[in-house]
Amino acid sequence: MDNKQKLQEGLTALGLTLTTAQQLLLLEYVALLKKWNGTYNLTALRDEQTMISHHILDSLTLLPYIEQASTLMDVGSGGGMPGIPAAICRPDLQITLLDANTKKTTFLRQAVIELGLNNVTVASGRVEEMHDKKVDVVTSRAFAELKDFISLTAHLLNEQGYWAAMKGVYPYEELEQVPENVEIVKVDKLSVPMLEAERHMVIMKPKAV
Repeated sequence: MDNKQKLQEGLTALGLTLTTAQQLLLLEYVALLKKWNGTYNLTALRDEQTMISHHILDSLTLLPYIEQASTLMDVGSGGGMPGIPAAICRPDLQITLLDANTKKTTFLRQAVIELGLNNVTVASGRVEEMHDKKVDVVTSRAFAELKDFISLTAHLLNEQGYWAAMKGVYPYEELEQVPENVEIVKVDKLSVPMLEAERHMVIMKPKAV
């Protein structure tokens, strides 16, 4: 199975319908990850087919949770997951990719230019120093434990905003430490095509005062 077939099969399993142009952009992004990985240390994965399942399809499990959103911030974006795959699938969604590692934000800026993603902004710096933007959804993929994720990013949510934290195994201990002023809306087990590891989505929002 080639990269194109693997991506198509995964998208079908996720119930996603993308244009040919969007699918090609996702594959181009994978090629960029592979090309720049040696210089910028973006991922431990070296094989494009594994990147498709572990990075692209994994990132796209976010899409059903942000259907009503118009702005999103991907905190600790690293090599651009889940922000860049989401941006390719949702050109109407304004996305900020934030990372404190300048090597990684250099790559992100290059990727955004090469992929022609007009709906993406790259910000370099620490999340607690970001004060000029509020968004509908703050997301992250293995950025920090839930309580730290909440405390570091609460100022980024707008009035109706919520968190979408992408996790591996069910985060029992982390959930117990979520502050009392935050509501755990739901914790869903995710099924990622061609990925044998556990994945969960934790949706949280500030409690009304």
